[in-house]
Amino acid sequence: MRKPAWYLAGLLIIGLALLAISCSSTTPAEEEEEEVVGEEEEEEEEVTVTKASIVRGGLLYDKWWKIADGATEPTGDNPLWSLQSSNTRTGADTWRCKECHGWDYQGMDGAYAGGSHMTGFTGVHKPGSTRMISEMLEIMKGGNNANHDFSAVMGDGSLQDIANFLSEGLIDDTQYINYSTKGVIGADLDNGKKLYDGTCASCHGSDGWMIVFGDEGVGDLANGNPWETLHKIRFGHPGSAMPSSINTGWSTEDAVDVLGYAQTLEKATEEEPTTEGPPNIPADHAGRTGCPMCHEDGIAGAPQWPTDHAGRTDATCSACHQATG
Repeated sequence: MRKPAWYLAGLLIIGLALLAISCSSTTPAEEEEEEVVGEEEEEEEEVTVTKASIVRGGLLYDKWWKIADGATEPTGDNPLWSLQSSNTRTGADTWRCKECHGWDYQGMDGAYAGGSHMTGFTGVHKPGSTRMISEMLEIMKGGNNANHDFSAVMGDGSLQDIANFLSEGLIDDTQYINYSTKGVIGADLDNGKKLYDGTCASCHGSDGWMIVFGDEGVGDLANGNPWETLHKIRFGHPGSAMPSSINTGWSTEDAVDVLGYAQTLEKATEEEPTTEGPPNIPADHAGRTGCPMCHEDGIAGAPQWPTDHAGRTDATCSACHQATG
Protein backbone atom coordinates (compact mmCIF):
# COMPACT_ATOMS: atom_id res chain seq x y z
CA MET A 1 0.00 0.00 0.00
CA ARG A 2 1.51 3.31 -1.06
CA LYS A 3 1.97 6.01 1.57
CA PRO A 4 0.41 9.37 0.80
CA ALA A 5 2.80 12.09 -0.36
CA TRP A 6 2.11 14.17 2.67
CA TYR A 7 3.25 11.31 4.92
CA LEU A 8 6.59 10.95 3.17
CA ALA A 9 7.15 14.71 3.23
CA GLY A 10 6.58 14.77 6.98
CA LEU A 11 9.13 12.04 7.59
CA LEU A 12 11.66 13.96 5.51
CA ILE A 13 11.10 17.17 7.51
CA ILE A 14 11.47 15.34 10.84
CA GLY A 15 14.71 13.67 9.70
CA LEU A 16 16.22 16.97 8.58
CA ALA A 17 15.29 18.59 11.88
CA LEU A 18 16.96 15.82 13.88
CA LEU A 19 20.07 16.10 11.74
CA ALA A 20 20.26 19.85 12.36
CA ILE A 21 19.92 19.39 16.10
CA SER A 22 22.67 16.78 16.21
CA CYS A 23 25.03 19.02 14.28
CA SER A 24 24.47 22.14 16.36
CA SER A 25 24.32 20.64 19.85
CA THR A 26 27.14 19.66 22.23
CA THR A 27 27.00 16.17 23.60
CA PRO A 28 27.25 15.55 27.37
CA ALA A 29 30.61 13.92 26.74
CA GLU A 30 31.84 17.04 24.97
CA GLU A 31 30.56 19.24 27.80
CA GLU A 32 32.39 17.06 30.33
CA GLU A 33 35.53 17.31 28.21
CA GLU A 34 35.27 21.11 28.24
CA GLU A 35 34.97 21.09 32.04
CA VAL A 36 38.01 18.84 32.35
CA VAL A 37 40.02 21.19 30.15
CA GLY A 38 39.02 24.07 32.43
CA GLU A 39 40.16 22.12 35.49
CA GLU A 40 43.47 21.35 33.84
CA GLU A 41 43.98 25.05 33.18
CA GLU A 42 43.35 25.86 36.84
CA GLU A 43 45.77 23.15 37.96
CA GLU A 44 48.35 24.44 35.50
CA GLU A 45 48.01 27.93 37.01
CA GLU A 46 48.67 26.53 40.52
CA VAL A 47 51.79 24.69 39.34
CA THR A 48 53.36 28.02 38.37
CA VAL A 49 53.76 28.80 42.09
CA THR A 50 57.21 27.27 42.46
CA LYS A 51 59.20 26.56 45.62
CA ALA A 52 61.79 29.04 44.39
CA SER A 53 59.16 31.79 44.21
CA ILE A 54 57.82 30.99 47.68
CA VAL A 55 61.31 30.97 49.19
CA ARG A 56 62.19 34.26 47.51
CA GLY A 57 58.95 35.70 48.87
CA GLY A 58 59.96 34.62 52.38
CA LEU A 59 63.27 36.43 52.00
CA LEU A 60 61.52 39.55 50.71
CA TYR A 61 59.16 39.42 53.71
CA ASP A 62 62.26 39.55 55.91
CA LYS A 63 64.19 42.39 54.23
CA TRP A 64 63.00 43.06 50.67
CA TRP A 65 65.65 45.62 49.64
CA LYS A 66 68.32 42.92 50.05
CA ILE A 67 66.53 40.72 47.50
CA ALA A 68 64.43 42.79 45.07
CA ASP A 69 66.22 43.69 41.85
CA GLY A 70 67.24 47.35 41.79
CA ALA A 71 65.74 48.09 45.22
CA THR A 72 67.40 50.48 47.63
CA GLU A 73 67.17 50.60 51.41
CA PRO A 74 64.45 53.06 52.51
CA THR A 75 65.47 56.03 54.63
CA GLY A 76 62.20 57.54 55.83
CA ASP A 77 59.35 55.85 57.68
CA ASN A 78 56.70 53.75 56.00
CA PRO A 79 53.55 55.89 55.42
CA LEU A 80 51.53 53.48 57.58
CA TRP A 81 53.91 53.78 60.53
CA SER A 82 52.22 56.91 61.86
CA LEU A 83 49.09 54.86 62.58
CA GLN A 84 50.82 53.38 65.63
CA SER A 85 53.05 54.76 68.38
CA SER A 86 54.07 51.73 70.47
CA ASN A 87 56.93 50.62 68.22
CA THR A 88 59.54 53.38 68.20
CA ARG A 89 61.75 52.04 65.41
CA THR A 90 62.40 54.36 62.48
CA GLY A 91 63.60 54.29 58.90
CA ALA A 92 64.21 51.03 57.06
CA ASP A 93 62.91 48.83 59.89
CA THR A 94 59.43 50.31 59.43
CA TRP A 95 59.34 48.95 55.86
CA ARG A 96 59.99 45.32 56.78
CA CYS A 97 56.91 43.14 56.43
CA LYS A 98 57.91 41.19 59.52
CA GLU A 99 58.03 44.36 61.64
CA CYS A 100 54.29 44.88 61.22
CA HIS A 101 53.09 41.30 60.84
CA GLY A 102 55.62 39.35 62.92
CA TRP A 103 57.94 36.42 62.31
CA ASP A 104 54.98 34.19 63.16
CA TYR A 105 52.70 36.04 60.68
CA GLN A 106 50.12 36.65 63.44
CA GLY A 107 50.65 40.40 63.91
CA MET A 108 48.95 41.77 67.00
CA ASP A 109 47.58 38.31 67.84
CA GLY A 110 50.98 36.62 68.04
CA ALA A 111 54.45 37.14 69.47
CA TYR A 112 54.23 40.87 68.69
CA ALA A 113 51.13 41.30 70.83
CA GLY A 114 53.41 43.06 73.31
CA GLY A 115 56.96 44.25 73.74
CA SER A 116 59.00 46.72 71.73
CA HIS A 117 57.88 45.28 68.38
CA MET A 118 54.17 45.70 69.09
CA THR A 119 52.36 47.78 66.45
CA GLY A 120 48.73 46.70 66.64
CA PHE A 121 48.72 45.77 62.94
CA THR A 122 46.89 42.61 61.93
CA GLY A 123 48.60 39.40 60.89
CA VAL A 124 48.88 37.91 57.41
CA HIS A 125 48.34 34.25 58.28
CA LYS A 126 44.56 34.32 58.07
CA PRO A 127 44.21 36.35 54.84
CA GLY A 128 47.09 34.40 53.32
CA SER A 129 45.32 31.12 53.95
CA THR A 130 41.85 32.24 52.87
CA ARG A 131 42.34 34.65 49.95
CA MET A 132 43.41 34.02 46.38
CA ILE A 133 46.94 34.86 45.28
CA SER A 134 45.57 37.57 43.00
CA GLU A 135 43.89 39.20 45.99
CA MET A 136 47.12 39.17 48.02
CA LEU A 137 48.94 40.70 45.06
CA GLU A 138 46.34 43.45 44.85
CA ILE A 139 46.83 44.21 48.56
CA MET A 140 50.59 44.50 47.97
CA LYS A 141 49.85 47.02 45.24
CA GLY A 142 47.72 49.18 47.52
CA GLY A 143 44.33 47.86 46.46
CA ASN A 144 42.98 48.05 50.03
CA ASN A 145 45.07 51.01 51.18
CA ALA A 146 47.06 53.35 48.97
CA ASN A 147 49.73 53.65 51.68
CA HIS A 148 50.36 49.91 51.37
CA ASP A 149 51.43 50.20 47.73
CA PHE A 150 54.84 48.56 47.38
CA SER A 151 54.88 48.74 43.58
CA ALA A 152 56.89 51.96 43.80
CA VAL A 153 59.80 50.25 45.58
CA MET A 154 59.95 46.80 43.96
CA GLY A 155 59.00 45.21 40.66
CA ASP A 156 56.05 43.01 39.72
CA GLY A 157 58.14 39.83 40.00
CA SER A 158 59.02 40.53 43.62
CA LEU A 159 55.46 41.48 44.49
CA GLN A 160 54.25 38.23 42.93
CA ASP A 161 56.78 36.25 44.96
CA ILE A 162 55.55 37.85 48.19
CA ALA A 163 51.93 37.09 47.23
CA ASN A 164 52.90 33.47 46.49
CA PHE A 165 54.71 33.23 49.83
CA LEU A 166 51.73 34.64 51.74
CA SER A 167 49.31 32.26 50.05
CA GLU A 168 51.40 29.09 49.85
CA GLY A 169 54.35 29.42 52.24
CA LEU A 170 52.97 30.31 55.67
CA ILE A 171 52.61 27.87 58.55
CA ASP A 172 50.76 28.18 61.84
CA ASP A 173 53.54 28.62 64.40
CA THR A 174 51.11 28.07 67.27
CA GLN A 175 51.19 24.36 66.38
CA TYR A 176 54.95 24.17 66.82
CA ILE A 177 55.98 26.74 69.45
CA ASN A 178 54.70 27.21 72.99
CA TYR A 179 54.16 30.98 73.19
CA SER A 180 54.46 31.02 76.98
CA THR A 181 57.76 29.17 77.29
CA LYS A 182 59.11 29.66 73.74
CA GLY A 183 59.85 25.94 73.74
CA VAL A 184 59.31 23.76 70.69
CA ILE A 185 56.31 21.42 70.78
CA GLY A 186 57.04 17.77 70.06
CA ALA A 187 60.45 18.17 68.41
CA ASP A 188 62.38 15.05 67.43
CA LEU A 189 65.79 16.07 68.78
CA ASP A 190 67.60 13.10 67.25
CA ASN A 191 66.36 14.04 63.80
CA GLY A 192 67.10 17.70 64.52
CA LYS A 193 70.68 16.91 65.48
CA LYS A 194 71.20 14.77 62.37
CA LEU A 195 69.93 17.54 60.08
CA TYR A 196 71.79 20.29 61.94
CA ASP A 197 75.09 18.38 61.89
CA GLY A 198 74.64 17.52 58.21
CA THR A 199 73.73 21.01 56.98
CA CYS A 200 73.99 23.80 59.54
CA ALA A 201 77.14 22.89 61.45
CA SER A 202 79.44 23.55 58.50
CA CYS A 203 78.76 27.30 58.93
CA HIS A 204 77.46 27.65 62.48
CA GLY A 205 79.65 25.03 64.12
CA SER A 206 78.56 21.96 66.05
CA ASP A 207 78.09 24.14 69.15
CA GLY A 208 76.39 27.03 67.31
CA TRP A 209 79.25 29.48 67.89
CA MET A 210 81.18 29.57 64.61
CA ILE A 211 79.14 32.62 63.58
CA VAL A 212 78.49 35.05 66.45
CA PHE A 213 75.52 37.41 66.38
CA GLY A 214 76.69 40.27 68.56
CA ASP A 215 77.49 38.27 71.68
CA GLU A 216 75.03 35.46 70.98
CA GLY A 217 75.19 32.07 69.34
CA VAL A 218 72.56 29.94 67.60
CA GLY A 219 71.37 28.58 70.95
CA ASP A 220 70.63 32.09 72.20
CA LEU A 221 68.70 33.02 69.05
CA ALA A 222 66.70 29.80 69.00
CA ASN A 223 65.62 30.26 72.62
CA GLY A 224 65.16 34.03 72.52
CA ASN A 225 63.20 34.27 69.27
CA PRO A 226 62.13 30.82 68.05
CA TRP A 227 59.72 32.36 65.51
CA GLU A 228 62.47 34.25 63.70
CA THR A 229 64.79 31.25 63.88
CA LEU A 230 62.15 28.97 62.35
CA HIS A 231 61.45 31.47 59.57
CA LYS A 232 65.15 31.67 58.72
CA ILE A 233 65.58 27.89 58.84
CA ARG A 234 62.78 27.59 56.28
CA PHE A 235 63.69 30.52 54.00
CA GLY A 236 67.29 31.52 54.75
CA HIS A 237 68.79 34.90 55.62
CA PRO A 238 68.66 37.77 53.07
CA GLY A 239 71.97 38.57 51.45
CA SER A 240 73.74 35.46 52.78
CA ALA A 241 74.53 31.95 51.58
CA MET A 242 72.24 30.39 54.20
CA PRO A 243 70.17 27.70 52.45
CA SER A 244 66.42 27.35 52.67
CA SER A 245 65.18 24.11 54.20
CA ILE A 246 62.30 24.21 51.71
CA ASN A 247 64.74 24.17 48.81
CA THR A 248 66.78 21.51 50.59
CA GLY A 249 63.71 19.27 50.67
CA TRP A 250 63.03 19.30 54.40
CA SER A 251 59.48 19.10 55.66
CA THR A 252 58.06 21.64 58.08
CA GLU A 253 58.51 19.05 60.82
CA ASP A 254 62.19 18.72 59.91
CA ALA A 255 62.66 22.47 60.29
CA VAL A 256 60.88 22.36 63.65
CA ASP A 257 63.12 19.48 64.78
CA VAL A 258 66.22 21.53 63.92
CA LEU A 259 64.80 24.49 65.87
CA GLY A 260 64.23 22.19 68.85
CA TYR A 261 67.78 20.88 68.67
CA ALA A 262 69.18 24.41 68.25
CA GLN A 263 67.57 25.31 71.57
CA THR A 264 69.80 22.72 73.26
CA LEU A 265 73.02 24.33 72.00
CA GLU A 266 75.33 26.28 74.27
CA LYS A 267 74.12 29.76 75.16
CA ALA A 268 76.01 32.84 76.27
CA THR A 269 75.85 32.94 80.06
CA GLU A 270 76.81 35.61 82.52
CA GLU A 271 78.86 34.57 85.50
CA GLU A 272 76.47 34.21 88.38
CA PRO A 273 77.52 35.38 91.83
CA THR A 274 78.62 32.48 93.99
CA THR A 275 76.53 31.51 96.97
CA GLU A 276 79.44 29.66 98.61
CA GLY A 277 81.36 31.07 101.57
CA PRO A 278 85.09 31.94 101.67
CA PRO A 279 87.40 29.05 100.70
CA ASN A 280 88.76 26.97 103.56
CA ILE A 281 92.41 27.02 104.66
CA PRO A 282 94.12 23.79 103.55
CA ALA A 283 94.77 21.33 106.35
CA ASP A 284 98.55 21.60 106.01
CA HIS A 285 98.28 25.40 106.47
CA ALA A 286 96.51 25.19 109.82
CA GLY A 287 98.17 27.32 112.48
CA ARG A 288 100.26 29.32 110.09
CA THR A 289 100.71 33.04 110.60
CA GLY A 290 101.72 35.85 108.31
CA CYS A 291 98.91 35.31 105.81
CA PRO A 292 99.31 38.80 104.21
CA MET A 293 102.96 38.06 103.49
CA CYS A 294 102.04 35.53 100.79
CA HIS A 295 98.49 36.43 99.77
CA GLU A 296 98.74 40.21 99.50
CA ASP A 297 100.97 39.94 96.42
CA GLY A 298 100.35 36.31 95.45
CA ILE A 299 103.87 35.15 96.28
CA ALA A 300 104.90 31.60 95.31
CA GLY A 301 101.62 30.94 93.58
CA ALA A 302 99.46 31.72 96.60
CA PRO A 303 95.98 33.05 95.67
CA GLN A 304 96.16 36.86 95.71
CA TRP A 305 93.55 38.40 97.91
CA PRO A 306 91.05 40.95 96.56
CA THR A 307 91.92 44.63 96.74
CA ASP A 308 89.26 45.23 99.37
CA HIS A 309 91.13 42.86 101.72
CA ALA A 310 94.11 45.21 102.07
CA GLY A 311 95.09 45.79 105.71
CA ARG A 312 93.53 42.61 107.03
CA THR A 313 95.42 40.58 109.65
CA ASP A 314 95.95 36.92 110.44
CA ALA A 315 93.05 37.13 112.88
CA THR A 316 90.57 38.34 110.30
CA CYS A 317 91.83 35.76 107.79
CA SER A 318 91.39 32.82 110.15
CA ALA A 319 88.02 34.09 111.30
CA CYS A 320 86.56 33.81 107.79
CA HIS A 321 88.67 31.07 106.25
CA GLN A 322 88.29 28.03 108.47
CA ALA A 323 90.90 25.32 108.45
CA THR A 324 89.85 22.00 106.91
CA GLY A 325 90.34 18.66 108.60
